[in-house]
Amino acid sequence: MLEQLLKFFVVFFVVVEPISLIPLFTGLTSGASREYQRRMALKAVCVAAVILVLFALGGAAFLQLMGISLEAFRIFGGLLLFLLALEMVFARESGTRTSSGEAAESRRRADVSVFPLAFPFIAGPGALATILLWFGRVHVTAQTLLFLGLLAAAALVLLISLVLMWLAEPLMRVIGVTGANVASRLLGVILGALAVQFVLDGLRQAFGAGG
Repeated sequence: MLEQLLKFFVVFFVVVEPISLIPLFTGLTSGASREYQRRMALKAVCVAAVILVLFALGGAAFLQLMGISLEAFRIFGGLLLFLLALEMVFARESGTRTSSGEAAESRRRADVSVFPLAFPFIAGPGALATILLWFGRVHVTAQTLLFLGLLAAAALVLLISLVLMWLAEPLMRVIGVTGANVASRLLGVILGALAVQFVLDGLRQAFGAGG
């Protein structure tokens, strides 16, 4: 179980990519008071946590209701994460997180916590897919300890995100945009390999079930 929790933590950390939130948060809250920045960061993490918990609790049931097998979602989730990994490696603005129109809208908003911070940057499609992939096979009543462990690992990633946003300005002075991009590219390579593994596991399980 410890190995599963560690692997989930790594995948979820890379997908949420807290380091990339540093330049983003700095840009969205530039010129704002320290109190405003702290309030936006805390609210964003809380809203993202609610979204992720809802997906963890009801995501598998929703897939079953829609007639979507977990294997099919594992393959799609792997492809989605692979796309995100490519964007990270090439340091491109993530189309899997927000469009140019949404980015323009976010710059005009007084409250940036729910959009675009909580969704789609923290609890974006990649993070939601990761939650469904890992929590989909976990039965809360039968595997309570594993379920709580996965929630704790996700909460730790959100806590790291909160701390990095609170320290965004001094961190930007230290690492700069180039440093954030270098870290993002390294994490993207790891995520790409894990995404391919998700697809392979989904294909193996689908053909195994079919056989």
